[in-house]
Order: sequence, then structure tokens, then C-alpha cells
Amino acid sequence: MLVRGLNDIATRPGHEPIHQEETVGVGFEDKAERMGDYMNDEILTAAGTKLGLSRRVFLQFCAGVAATLGLPADAHASIAEAIATKHRPPVIWLHFAECTGCTESMLVAEHPAIDELVLNLVSLDYHETLFAGAGHQAEAARKSSMEANKGKYLLVVEGAIPAKDSGIYCKVGGQTAVELVNECARDAAAVIALGSCASWGGMPSTGPNPTGCVGVGDVLKKQVVNIPGCPPNPYNFLSTVVHYITYGKLPELDNQGRPKFAYARLIHENCERRPHFDNGRFVQEFGDAGHRSGWCLYKLGCKGPETYANCPSVLFGDAGGGCWPVGTGHPCIGCTEKGVGFERPIHGLADLKFVTPSAASSRVIEEQGKGVSVASAAVLAGGIGVVVGASVAMAKNLGKGHLPEHTQHGEE
Repeated sequence: MLVRGLNDIATRPGHEPIHQEETVGVGFEDKAERMGDYMNDEILTAAGTKLGLSRRVFLQFCAGVAATLGLPADAHASIAEAIATKHRPPVIWLHFAECTGCTESMLVAEHPAIDELVLNLVSLDYHETLFAGAGHQAEAARKSSMEANKGKYLLVVEGAIPAKDSGIYCKVGGQTAVELVNECARDAAAVIALGSCASWGGMPSTGPNPTGCVGVGDVLKKQVVNIPGCPPNPYNFLSTVVHYITYGKLPELDNQGRPKFAYARLIHENCERRPHFDNGRFVQEFGDAGHRSGWCLYKLGCKGPETYANCPSVLFGDAGGGCWPVGTGHPCIGCTEKGVGFERPIHGLADLKFVTPSAASSRVIEEQGKGVSVASAAVLAGGIGVVVGASVAMAKNLGKGHLPEHTQHGEE
């Protein structure tokens, strides 16, 4: 994940050790230590105490966030100082039509535990899942925080909003979801729609959609920050919050309201199976020889070629290499992309976008689950003549069942 490699070796029960050289975080340690050389020790001590992290781990965390956000090298110090010294922004967190998977994915992340980071970076004044209080007590706390922090609190919404029939199909504390989100958004400094359900309707909005579920922006009639995914990567949310704390504004967004640092590139561009796509080697069915060899999942319906997200490089679950859907052998379903996830057949072929075949040839078995491969990164280096020739080869192979020589379809 974002901060894998914070320790020399991180372990989890039931998993092999996660070594730094196997992670995206390689190099953060050196940057972090250099940053610590010219930072005020009082700031580092205050930040470490605030987050419950050692000096080393805190510096590495700041370096990781800056790298993920695509910020310049000197941004590490600004992030560290902001976390240590600035007031924690109050957060009102609402739940509507959803499975609570967005919150759950946040709570199980590690290295360091993101639940601790979030709870120490922000003042979580209202969260139905994590609140100790309930009923009138919980609603009173929400209203009190909103009144005391007008124009200063962040509103996070998890779940789609049932809007049909004036929103009567979802009520919290006697108010419909439509009424509640409008009330809470009125004086919010920013609104973050967390997960695909909140971003554009997600699973609850699939046909026939009897309750008329829609995204937060559709109800508020204004642009909100969308962090889609089912669930979204918790570090994309964390990085967005850290950017807001550091600079007093939200990160740059694309035309769908998604942070560009996380959703600017197609999954297909960074996928470790991309070289097999370029060379026309496709899995035909689950468990066949190509599937066991890590070949491209395009013919199984992988939506990576039309889905924007950073899943291949950030991964999921802090469980080490390969821990993302395509890395484990299942095609991407396009959960971050409106009009693709939960609407297109899972095993239907994706529409190819901006496909530029690689100038490099892949090995028969590519390494899996370690983010961007050398062959994948070489996509941008191909000459025009090579690209044209590779395009022809790829087009021919898209329609073929290409399995290892002397191996029958589906055999061991």
C-alpha cells in the first residue's frame, strides 16, 4: 500500500514477510531520513506523539503521502509540519444505502494502522458505525459539532442516496437521507463521497433501482470530491485528507470529481499482466494453463482497459505482492468507473481506450502483483514503427485462443 515499506520487514499472521524491496515504498526511507535532518525535532516529537508513531515511521509516512500525491520533494516537510501543528478538522461521516465496506476497508489497513491515523488526523465527531453513543445522543453530537464548526468541518458520505418518492426509503434519526445530506452539506468546508455508491450510485443504483438511488453530487446539485471503488483504497481517502490539512484545499480533481493523483491513469497502463496483452497471450477460462502462468485476463472480461484507478501500484490489504483483484487472478470489474462497474456484464469484453502496444516483449511468465513492471513502463518508450507493427500483431491475436505449445485447452 501507500506506506508499505515503513519498516524493514513487516509481517502479518499467515503471510510471508513483506520486504522493502518488494514494495512501492522503496526509497522512502532515505528521503525520510534526509527530511528529518533539517526538520525541527520539536515538530517531529509532537507529530509522533499525536499519531502514536516513531520518528522514523512518521517521516516515512509523510514521504509516502507526498509521493502518492505527486508532490515535489520539499512537500514532505510541509506535510509533517501540518500534521504536527494544525488543528484537526472536524468530520461528520454519514451512512446511507451501502454495505459499510468503505469503513471496514479503512479499519483493517496496517503499516501503520490507517484507523489510528485517521482518528488522530481528524476529529471524528459523528460516525454511525464507530460511535459509542446512539439514538438521540448521537444526533445531538452531530448537530452540536455542525453548529460549533460552521464552514470548517468535512462531510464524508458513504453510500448511495435513495431519492425516489422524496427519499422515504432511507431515514436516519427521523430524517430522510436526502434531507440529512442537504442539511449537513450546507455549512461543510468540503464534501467527500467515499466509495462508488456515494460517488455515482454504485451497486444500489443498478436496475431496476426501485428506490431511485443516486450519488451525493446528484442530490446536492454540485461537484463533490468522489473517491470511488468497491471498496475504495483507504489510502486514497487518507491522502486526500492529508492534502486538505496541509494546504487548506482539496487535491486537483478530474472531470468526474476524482482526485487526479489516484484516478488519472488507466489500470491497464500499470498492470503487471499488460505485456501479455501486448503480445496476444490471453487466459481463455479460469484455471487453464494461461491463467496459471499469469497471462492477460482481457478475454475473461477484465475492465482494466477502460477503468481509471491506481489499484496496480497501491494494491490492497497490506498483504504483500499480488494483493489486488487482477493480481490474484480475477478480472477487474471496473468498480471505480461510472457506467462500467455494476452495469456492464462482469465477463463482457472491455472497450479499449488509448491502447498503445509495448515495444518490449514480455517473458512467458511475468512477475505478478508488484505494481508497475519494467515491460509495462516501457509502453511509453516505443517508436512509431514498432507501435504500428505491434498493433497489427495484437489485433490478430485478440481473436485467437493462444495457449502454451503442446498444451490442450484446460489441461494441467
